[in-house]
Amino acid sequence: MAKLVSKTYGEALFELAMEENKTREMMEEIQAIRDVLTANPDFDKLMMHPGIPKQEKMQVMENVWKGKVSDELAGFLQIVITKERYGELQAIFEYFINKVKELQKIGVAYVTTAVELTDAQKSDVCSRILATSSYETMEMHYAVDSSLIGGMVIRINDRVVDSSIRTRLNDMTKQLLNIQLG
Repeated sequence: MAKLVSKTYGEALFELAMEENKTREMMEEIQAIRDVLTANPDFDKLMMHPGIPKQEKMQVMENVWKGKVSDELAGFLQIVITKERYGELQAIFEYFINKVKELQKIGVAYVTTAVELTDAQKSDVCSRILATSSYETMEMHYAVDSSLIGGMVIRINDRVVDSSIRTRLNDMTKQLLNIQLG
């Protein structure tokens, strides 16, 4: 359900930004809001508190963001509060940012390996991803998971390429268990 809400609202925000030709400006505003919210977790608690009426939450939102963000984004934030979807705000913003990155042909890849990659290896992985995709630039995120044993797992959007030794061993185990001895 939360994914559907974030997609619906994120898509509406993206369409608004496209109509107003303000995708870059709105993305910068959203990233600034996310930074402020991350630095002030109590603000989220206040905005999600069930005992505080919507009108007070709207007033708080207006006092905090009015004049600091575009009227379009301020209006969007008011709709989110009115519809009691503030808890989904980070996911909505994430969806919007991903849509803008897609528009700008910026790919986001999550690469997990068994050992830390060198800078040269990271550069090679990035180059190979760029060569096999339609993206012009990549935003790379690297992680280490020793349980992979070897190889790597690459996730871009909903696509996953798993060439880890752990997965290969699991596949071989399944195949061996399926063999019927005669």
